[in-house]
Amino acid sequence: MIIQSKRVWIAGLFMPAQIEIQWGKITDILPYGTKREDTDYGNDRIIPGLIDIHTHGYQSWDTNDATEEGLRRWMKEIPSEGVTAVCPTTITQSRKVLSAALKNVAYVVSQGYEGAEILGIHFEGPYLDKVYKGAQPEPYCVRPDAESFRQYQEDAGGLIRIVTMACEHDENYALTEYCAQNGVLVSQGHSGATYEQALMAAAHGAMSMTHVFNGMRGFHHRQPGLVGAALRLKDLYGEVICDGNHSDPASLRIFFQAKGRDRAIMVSDSLMAKGCPVGSRHIFGGNEIEVYPDGSAHLTKTGGLAGSTLKLNEGLRILCEKAEVPFEYAINSCTINPARALRLDDRKGKICTGFDADLAVLDDAYNVRQTYVRGEAWLK
Repeated sequence: MIIQSKRVWIAGLFMPAQIEIQWGKITDILPYGTKREDTDYGNDRIIPGLIDIHTHGYQSWDTNDATEEGLRRWMKEIPSEGVTAVCPTTITQSRKVLSAALKNVAYVVSQGYEGAEILGIHFEGPYLDKVYKGAQPEPYCVRPDAESFRQYQEDAGGLIRIVTMACEHDENYALTEYCAQNGVLVSQGHSGATYEQALMAAAHGAMSMTHVFNGMRGFHHRQPGLVGAALRLKDLYGEVICDGNHSDPASLRIFFQAKGRDRAIMVSDSLMAKGCPVGSRHIFGGNEIEVYPDGSAHLTKTGGLAGSTLKLNEGLRILCEKAEVPFEYAINSCTINPARALRLDDRKGKICTGFDADLAVLDDAYNVRQTYVRGEAWLK
């Protein structure tokens, strides 16, 4: 199969090109019009497929629900927003609930499924700070523990690729070091860490920050905290929710200016409320949440932000059109940067021969015209 466009995102710029796809891979890239094409997208933009490494659920289904059919439906429908790969994300809960959620993802992966690729599991909690827990249920927040994590990883069949935790509570940084030495990305989040504690966690292997600005000590010019560390430490990755609600577009602009083009990661942090109507209510981690008209989800009890319903193609629009982030920075944050953070940048995250044929076709309004997951078209 050959597709082409006058704007294909290659090596950090748009160029006219043809993409030849065979066996789920990009097998050749040719000048526009070289061969007879199967589909010509004209002036629409062909970009790498979008990658969301922090997302809890979709259309009333949550990763913690641990049902096979819900996860399968989610993977089949998420390519509608240009997403070709995800990390289903848990929320703090009891050992029984988390174990079932991990086993469910592992089972679906082992049995095969259709749609977006599951790159691994993002284990958000239960190792979180009780003050900065956000919508996570406090009774189940516990101190980091390497032995309990090994049991969770066994339940997951080794699929946990990211763990969010408050590293300041990790005694002797035992779990931080264990994860870093065993291929699990440690991301500091839901944390009250000081700037100095954040640096120390990085010294022991923590290489990312979870939804910067949210679920952490705020920035103060004399006490920079975790936000200050996220802005200062250029070698660490930093997630950011780009819905315009969790962080004002001006804050997004500042974050990307500080972080640069290679370490910022856009995430949706989307809940099961995603795709559901305004005013609908759902149970998230044992707490009731409601969808507001702006697409945000809030705890009905306190009114606090609980997560988003963001579509990643819409996040790309917000970054570029409202936050005025350079397109290269914005597109990297949801393609090559998350791939690199997960050490999958040898096959994911860019349009290059030998890479997976994961592609999204966007018009100038950031609407998705077509998504290809390993070469298969998903918007029929």
